[in-house]
Amino acid sequence: MRGRTMGLLAAAVLAVVLTIVGFTIVTGSNRFGPGQSRSTGVATVGGPFTLTGTDGKTVTEKDLLGKPSAIFFGFTFCPEVCPTTLFELTTLAEQLGSEADKLNFVFVSVDAERDGPEEMKQYLTAFDSRIIGLTGTPQQIDAAAKAFKIYYTKVPLENGDYTMDHTASVLLMDAQGKFFGTMAYEEAKDVMLAKLKRLANDS
Repeated sequence: MRGRTMGLLAAAVLAVVLTIVGFTIVTGSNRFGPGQSRSTGVATVGGPFTLTGTDGKTVTEKDLLGKPSAIFFGFTFCPEVCPTTLFELTTLAEQLGSEADKLNFVFVSVDAERDGPEEMKQYLTAFDSRIIGLTGTPQQIDAAAKAFKIYYTKVPLENGDYTMDHTASVLLMDAQGKFFGTMAYEEAKDVMLAKLKRLANDS
């Protein structure tokens, strides 16, 4: 009886662990944790990338240097997380006032099949004009996602269409391109605003 009880207990613990791991993979919203920063010893986040802007011109990591950046990976067909996050960034930029001009706000597509430069340009007209839209080939997007430790995967739908699962956090990078921290999906607005103010004034 004791052995059976211990076996059931072990199974229950394993189920809880698998549930937590599965939630992290599917949502990706807390991959780094909302409070982590450069001093926490996480693996290097950020690095070289080559993508295409909404004007069709090549953009690399060097083009973002000199200003801190708030970088979000998503896709234009995203039903909820992406428009919500971009609206939040738009509101935060307005609340920052002139301090927002000290930052790069960047939206990187993880959907090379549907998100060309023109599609990204049209999509971003609904948000703050300072948000930089970037896309690329599947290989370029994959390289950028790996550099920034972003999870994403294509998910088939029953109607033959597809959606994308992806990390939902906004990555904060300093003016030298070093990892500064994250903003979690639907994190408290005052907390996100405070993080962006610290980022904007980081030296």
